[in-house]
Amino acid sequence: MSESTKKPLKKYRLTFFDEETLHEITSFKLTRNSIFTAVGLAIIIIATFIILLFVYTPLNVLIPSRYDSEDKKEAINNTMVIDSLKNKIDAEKKYLSQIKNILQGNIAADTFNESNVFADTTNNVKRKYEFKTSELDSILRAQIEKSEQENLSVIEKVKTIPKLKNLHFTVPIKGSVTNEFDLKSGHRGIDIAAGKDKAVLATLTGTVIVADWSIETGYMIGIQHDNDLISFYKHNSVLLKKQGDRVRAGESIAISGNSGEKTTGPHLHFELWYKGTAVNPRDFITF
Repeated sequence: MSESTKKPLKKYRLTFFDEETLHEITSFKLTRNSIFTAVGLAIIIIATFIILLFVYTPLNVLIPSRYDSEDKKEAINNTMVIDSLKNKIDAEKKYLSQIKNILQGNIAADTFNESNVFADTTNNVKRKYEFKTSELDSILRAQIEKSEQENLSVIEKVKTIPKLKNLHFTVPIKGSVTNEFDLKSGHRGIDIAAGKDKAVLATLTGTVIVADWSIETGYMIGIQHDNDLISFYKHNSVLLKKQGDRVRAGESIAISGNSGEKTTGPHLHFELWYKGTAVNPRDFITF
């Protein structure tokens, strides 16, 4: 195609006039190429502005995020764990609420059902005439009598053992001492009158070696401590721990009561044994 047959480029003029005087203010010469260039440039500028607006402003939350399969799986697992923890926390709160009510004495005596709260220690509740002296009673009695016969001559020395004097004992229950320690009369501990349904605390950290019921002592719990020490807590109404449990000093282990035959009212009979010999708790604890 020759030069003479080419179509000339169309040119345009953009003119701005004053509306009132129709006086020409300014004008621009335009071609098709320049119009396309200007429009394309404007589109690029607007698009860039919108992208920056979504990236660097809070509007970016409107952009849907993409998660891979691993992220989705982790999110589901976390949701299940949180739900499980919530259920566990709710159960713990309910249990602690029941324990708190019992320790504060907020449950009426005629509605208190021991088997519903402490099933592990009250399953064997029977009428008094159905019980017989257990094998545990016989073993403990034989051990105690043997220890007394072997150690009566050194009882006074045991009272001043420096090693025990340095230990920090927790008072097992707050109350008045109504019966003192007296080996001659066979009273190997002290009786503390504190009322019914009061918390009984472990005097030292240790492991529960016995948690049982007997005719004479009722609900009794015994704890093995360090330094060859054993403590006994008798005549409780309910035991909060079972054999083999690890307890801390000051932790609730039982609820005071009036169980067993050898009792004349709600109280705690507390004994402290050192190397197989009963010692006076008053020598180490201020009641």
